[in-house]
Amino acid sequence: MKVVVRVKNKQQAKPKRSVVKRWIVIGGVLLVGLLAITLIIVLNPPEQVSSSLPQVLTPHMTYEVIHIYPHDPDAFTQGLIYVDGYLYESTGLYGESSLRKVDLETGAVLAQTDLPPQFFAEGMTDWEENLVQLTWREGTGFVYDRSELRLTDEFRYATEGWGLTQDGTRLILSDGTDQLYFLDPVSFEVMGAVAVTWQGAGVQRLNELEWVRGEIFANIWQTDDLIRIDPASGAVTGWIDLSGLLPASEHTVRTDVLNGIAYDPDTDRLFVTGKRWPYLYEIRLVPVDTED
Repeated sequence: MKVVVRVKNKQQAKPKRSVVKRWIVIGGVLLVGLLAITLIIVLNPPEQVSSSLPQVLTPHMTYEVIHIYPHDPDAFTQGLIYVDGYLYESTGLYGESSLRKVDLETGAVLAQTDLPPQFFAEGMTDWEENLVQLTWREGTGFVYDRSELRLTDEFRYATEGWGLTQDGTRLILSDGTDQLYFLDPVSFEVMGAVAVTWQGAGVQRLNELEWVRGEIFANIWQTDDLIRIDPASGAVTGWIDLSGLLPASEHTVRTDVLNGIAYDPDTDRLFVTGKRWPYLYEIRLVPVDTED
């Protein structure tokens, strides 16, 4: 009988010491790196974005300025939104109307499409990958591809165009009266309307609109007031006094009224500006002390 004796190769029986040492070194480096990253985070926590809106809004509110950004003082602001990290702005006046993509931090106009001189541009909002823009008395709305600001469609409506926003289901249009109209975002047909009221009386001159946390924020033309509107009933649920937002020292003969509301739902930030204002403001809403 033949006996075969198998002798294990020492190299197979256990790993080389050099390999073990290598892994020990790598593990040590990773551990040191992890500890260093942890220390950096503890000593320098990520900057927290300040919320512009408290959890509960009261019927009477005013503001604190969080940040001031540059704004084109030649922009006659009619509509303003914040989408995907950029401002989109509709500017008015015959012969000067435009649609713009704007960098928030610098105020630089990154792209611009000008309207024909017979159109006075008004409110504007986003819908899916598009932008929808109104005109004042021309009864014509424009649809643009948001990525290129390229005109892709037009539509008609029977009233004046002032402000425009959307609630994820419908477009919401103001025409300077106390009425808000709900439009189908595809056909642009009117789906319904609601009268905006405060203590039973109609509120006129509703201008720029913005959808904020399930409510409609509206600027009242030629005032420093924003109002909050319940979209179901039309009842005004609160007033926001923005008096003195643009200091008197910054007013010129060309400075016009407050107009332009943009909301960033991802960071809960609220932005406002005005027609031919040199600044755009990020504001925090604060309750008004109504006690004597």
